[in-house]
Amino acid sequence: MTVYRIVKLKKRTSDLSGTGAFNSGGRWNNEGTYAFYTSENPSLAFLEILVHTDESELPPQMFIMTIEIDDTAPIFEIPDTDLPDNWRIPDNIELKEMGDRIFQENMFIGIKARSAVMPGQYNFILNPQFPDYHKHLKVTNVEALAVDKRLTE
Repeated sequence: MTVYRIVKLKKRTSDLSGTGAFNSGGRWNNEGTYAFYTSENPSLAFLEILVHTDESELPPQMFIMTIEIDDTAPIFEIPDTDLPDNWRIPDNIELKEMGDRIFQENMFIGIKARSAVMPGQYNFILNPQFPDYHKHLKVTNVEALAVDKRLTE
């Protein structure tokens, strides 16, 4: 399976650790839980960056990472019936706790979850603590992405 991630600095293109989410938390994890956020396509990955970044903080260039996940690595898909009614609001504690539980059980390399920005598309939140995590992932491509100036004007 192929997933995508966009980062602001080239040096981050080799970092699959989930340290950023460990330090700050995310939609599917609390601070203190490692999580590595990716998307099913580059457009969604970019949109996720845009909704989480002030336009004044967008650098003129970012980097798109293409990441292959071994097809044998187990992914847990969050059933729609498990989503609370207010699942799209930021900092939803129910989602954070659900993600923390799934990652702490360590049975899946990641979870497939609807994007709150584009509910018809999916993000894949990976668990860096999963056994042999780095053996199941491979960054296959890194491309520079020039940010369209219209996004920062």
